[in-house]
Amino acid sequence: MLKLKIVSPERIEFTGEVERVKVPGTRGQFEILKDHAPIISTLQKGIVEYDGQQLEVLGGFVEVQKNEVSICIEKAV
Repeated sequence: MLKLKIVSPERIEFTGEVERVKVPGTRGQFEILKDHAPIISTLQKGIVEYDGQQLEVLGGFVEVQKNEVSICIEKAV
């Protein structure tokens, strides 16, 4: 399992454990699974998907480290 935290300037959008996360990286969409290599990436406009949930974003960044995924987003209105 991954520990996922998604924050926007307004609030914490989600915090909890998930099996996978898909994010719209600036070089294309990619998926994060358990034991993913450490990474920091910028995000472009698109959809963040996690455990059947979808969140439309305008941009942001993602950091993965030791099965913890932190996503800071600008949320679409």
